[in-house]
Amino acid sequence: MALLHEDRLFPPDEGTRSIARRLYGQIRRLPIVSPHGHTQASWFSRNEPFADPVALFVQPDHYIFRMLYSQGISLDQLEIGKAQIVAPRKVWRLFADNYYLFRGTPTRLWLDYAFQESFGLTKRLSSSTADEYYDAIKAKLARPEFLPRSLYKQFNIEVLSTTDSPLDSLDEHKAVRDSGWKGRIIPTFRPDPVVDPSFPGFRKGIETLGVLTGEDTTSWPGYLQALETRRQFFKSLGATATDHGHPTAQTADLSERDADALFAAVLSEDATEAHRELFRAQMLTEMARMSIEDGLVMQIHPGSVRNHNAKLFERYGPDMGADIPRSTDYVNGLRSLLNRFGNESKLTIILFTLDETTYSRELAPLAGHYPCLRLGPPWWFHDSPEGMQRFREQATETAGFYNTVGFNDDTRALLSIPARHDVARRMDAGFLAKLVAEHRLDEDEAEELAEELTVGLVRKAYKL
Repeated sequence: MALLHEDRLFPPDEGTRSIARRLYGQIRRLPIVSPHGHTQASWFSRNEPFADPVALFVQPDHYIFRMLYSQGISLDQLEIGKAQIVAPRKVWRLFADNYYLFRGTPTRLWLDYAFQESFGLTKRLSSSTADEYYDAIKAKLARPEFLPRSLYKQFNIEVLSTTDSPLDSLDEHKAVRDSGWKGRIIPTFRPDPVVDPSFPGFRKGIETLGVLTGEDTTSWPGYLQALETRRQFFKSLGATATDHGHPTAQTADLSERDADALFAAVLSEDATEAHRELFRAQMLTEMARMSIEDGLVMQIHPGSVRNHNAKLFERYGPDMGADIPRSTDYVNGLRSLLNRFGNESKLTIILFTLDETTYSRELAPLAGHYPCLRLGPPWWFHDSPEGMQRFREQATETAGFYNTVGFNDDTRALLSIPARHDVARRMDAGFLAKLVAEHRLDEDEAEELAEELTVGLVRKAYKL
């Protein structure tokens, strides 16, 4: 018996489900375009086998360990943060003992997909099957077809983007390029460490930026030139986009004089939170200006309170599953940027949200008007069947389909990439099937849209 039903996520009534099956059949084997994620370029430059099932599934995936942590299982028990796992089978058994916690979650869908499709496992993971799973996965990881480059090919990935600090040497990306391998792994410019004064080590990062570029980054003009130089470096290694994870969507458009004074303030020891927020706001507008000049697509995804669990952050550092969504104001926040650049046809800004209340009230009307704006897919906490359904229902009526950009998986876990894309394709097939069943679309239009939502819109939006 398979772990996953072939009709999973399709509409329950037979007529609409039949349409969804046909639409999904048209797109299920299309290539994966992954323009926004957090996998590691080193996996593909070194092409070394994953050590064990824990290193592959548990350690890199905060969706997994945040759920376990919420039930009182410590990160120490899961050996999170260790460079080398001491007792991987023990950790795997703990994970298997608690696999029931993922019932009804998208994580369960992703994991079962990987277990079934990549490893041929058809019994449900549990305490009784933990060792069977571990041994089967461990054995296959030693085979050549489970090396990262082989998995890239098996998954039919067309392009895979990483997310990288502007201070990163990108040596692993260079190694991929110089190896002659045909896979396309490209960086994404994530400037938060040197544009967010609240970022740990911000002032030291500004100094390093100056060393890397030969610019005087203690001056406003030198700092901006240094950022432009690094953007060009990222472009030289294939980057097509930037990525901005600010706490809010606030933007500003200060005069040169005021921006210069603000930069001096945030570099000082006396910077206030008001200074820091205004500087982040100004830098979003500066990044938009640079995008018009160099063509990089701009992604903005505000609204996460990072490292909400202070004790966890102090012990383990960032990205430990303790980032929590907050409400976000896009209409007022983006207004300064849009007043200056909103009508620029050369600019593409992709907006993401963790605040679903903004779909029909703010984001869809904004993207349905401004030429530079597109809507990113349901993301992070909303990368789920229900989240995708709510997004399509609330955004399509005002923004349409063509002001969206397809799907991105935003993952740190390599084997979840095809699973996540499969969920998105099934949900889009079901949504389009409903429109056909209601006689709001002809089926040939739905077929065309299904392909656009799968590969067409993302290639166009991200210039891939």
